[in-house]
Amino acid sequence: MNRWLLSLFTSSATVLVFGLWIPLKALVAQELLELAWAETQARQTDTRPWPWADTWPVARMSWPDLSESMIVLEGASGESLAFGPGRLLGSDRGPGPIVIAGHRDTHFRHLKALKTGSAIRLQARSGAWKEFRVTDTQVVDSRSGRIDAGRLPSDTLMLVTCYPFDSLEPGGPMRYVVTAHAKGALAGHWREQIDTVAGL
Repeated sequence: MNRWLLSLFTSSATVLVFGLWIPLKALVAQELLELAWAETQARQTDTRPWPWADTWPVARMSWPDLSESMIVLEGASGESLAFGPGRLLGSDRGPGPIVIAGHRDTHFRHLKALKTGSAIRLQARSGAWKEFRVTDTQVVDSRSGRIDAGRLPSDTLMLVTCYPFDSLEPGGPMRYVVTAHAKGALAGHWREQIDTVAGL
């Protein structure tokens, strides 16, 4: 009986440690990313948050209504998404939409609280901010639905995460997509500045 209890306790402790590992890593990483973002802005160059990192900060994203702010990384590999949301689309090769992905249980766990009209702000490396307003939220089956970037207006920001939010299974085919559009007539000007200065 004692062996059974010890085994149960050990298994429970292991599950708890692994369950807390990703959120803890995400929290600590954001502190290091804040430092890298500050250096990126000060030097106006890409700054890796640690020597072996295969990604770097490209923007700061803020959700004023939720009092949330985080650093956005370049790319959306499994490793980079463990540390912060990653930019999937949007580059210095011309105008176009910005698509950012993140994990539903860490950085993008608050996406479900965004409603039509909610503000999302992005800060470029230059320090300039641009505000977007949520225009749509939807659940998409990734097996049949795709984001056709060629059909999106250039002032579009899309945030993508796995769905449902409370699922215990990692991954899955369903995605929660938040679509927002740049606020104001200066959207195109800001977009050009971001493309040129920040690589968004």
